[in-house]
Amino acid sequence: MALALPIDSAANDLLNRDPLARILGMVLDQQIPMEKAFSSPYVLTQRLGHDLDARELAGYDPEQLIALFAQPPALHRFPKAMAARVQEVCRMLVDRYDGDAAGLWAGVTDGRELFNRIAELPGFGKQKAQIFLALLGKRFDVRPEGWREAAGGYGDPDAYRSVADVTDGESLRRVREYKQQMKAAAKAKAAD
Repeated sequence: MALALPIDSAANDLLNRDPLARILGMVLDQQIPMEKAFSSPYVLTQRLGHDLDARELAGYDPEQLIALFAQPPALHRFPKAMAARVQEVCRMLVDRYDGDAAGLWAGVTDGRELFNRIAELPGFGKQKAQIFLALLGKRFDVRPEGWREAAGGYGDPDAYRSVADVTDGESLRRVREYKQQMKAAAKAKAAD
């Protein structure tokens, strides 16, 4: 399995071959369309002129990184905040995994341990950690024992809840419908 998002094929290729691109796509997947979030790592490689490197991004001049993020078209609607978040995540990957993004899941013994590692990343709350865990399990065969349980409902093999479930335009439509239903339910609950 692999990611097959309805985005530029070169952006999909990067996500499928580069664990750091996957992590950064997930970092950026908030308050913008999923396609934009997961295309942005590829656009960043174009702006850098080479593949992503956690050490380089961790040590990048913050103002220059913000400029890369803000350059039209901006990589995110909040380029300053997201450039800082990407830098924080890369610093953690350097500190804990020697800059190897795949080190995040290498050698984990079970799904709970992997969930905990993901949840420690800056900006990854419970839901985002579960979604990324489901993405790793469903699309990249990172499946330590208990991974589906640790991913919660996002680990369900028949779910259409997140990027982990998108394989084509139809599955993207179903994921969007699910998200709209969840927003409507939350809004209705808040109104009560």
